[in-house]
Amino acid sequence: MTGLALAHSSAVNTTAIIISVGIPLVVGLVIATIVVAYFNLQAHRADAVAMASYRKLAEEAVANQQELRAELATLTDKIAVVEQLMRDVG
Repeated sequence: MTGLALAHSSAVNTTAIIISVGIPLVVGLVIATIVVAYFNLQAHRADAVAMASYRKLAEEAVANQQELRAELATLTDKIAVVEQLMRDVG
């Protein structure tokens, strides 16, 4: 009689199904979120390193530009002196 009652009972335990599917699903989502956050962090770190390199390059370019302007001013003064000398001679 007990075997007949068990065979006849076809009730599905939804709580057990929800728990057995829900827990691994939540754990999987958490792991996926952690992995995505980790790779986003690595991308931001790489961008920060690249930006530091660009910043250093920009500072060097500004320093070189200032040096070139100073040299150009010196050459301009020398050319002015040579032009004046040519006017005096000619």
